[in-house]
Amino acid sequence: MSEPIVSVENVNKRYGGSVPLQVLFDVNLRIAQGEVAALVGPSGAGKTTLLNIVSTLDKPSSGRVLIGGLNIHRLDQCHLNNFRNRHLGFVFQDDLLLPHLTALENVMLPARVARMSGHKAKSRAKDLLARVGLADRMKHCPGELSGGQRQRVNLARSLVNAPSLLLADEPTARLDTTTGAEIIRLLIDLNRQLGVTMLIVTHEREVADQTDRVVEFRDGHIVADTVNIPVAA
Repeated sequence: MSEPIVSVENVNKRYGGSVPLQVLFDVNLRIAQGEVAALVGPSGAGKTTLLNIVSTLDKPSSGRVLIGGLNIHRLDQCHLNNFRNRHLGFVFQDDLLLPHLTALENVMLPARVARMSGHKAKSRAKDLLARVGLADRMKHCPGELSGGQRQRVNLARSLVNAPSLLLADEPTARLDTTTGAEIIRLLIDLNRQLGVTMLIVTHEREVADQTDRVVEFRDGHIVADTVNIPVAA
């Protein structure tokens, strides 16, 4: 069996203060290459905290996280920034697009930060925008796009550097039910097309049920880890 792309090993997370609060308790989780896993659970269960630790936006109090065999929290800030830009893709509730840039320019931006040539960055951005159904909206700025279209731009941007891992925090939270369902179907389709591993935090069971695997959190512990059985066509 091949090594998992993500390995969370005995991770604990505590926040200080006059009354210390422990959010994660000895969490262990492995995610295989190409898998789409959903983290579910009530508010405060610890799922977003774990996502932030895996995404390098936070650090564990103890334990470690390996991505591609690399202990990411041992990297210095310069190497960590480089790793994050080149190997991780991010999709958040807010699209965080730059309003003065077109959809194409927004998608190209991480590639240019990674010093990809302008020609290659533009070609890849165009391909990804076409994949998410925005071939005819590339020259539009965010203010000229709907919420669903902006989230599609956000998704294309997250994939422009061909990341090893895409992390999504409640990607449908600010969308209506129909548009949210379209975004999740698009995520799954892109996983099948590109083979990118995905870790998605969601409170919506309908979203989680479309993934390969559902990991349920409660009170800082993993209480269930279920493989979804594909529905026959």
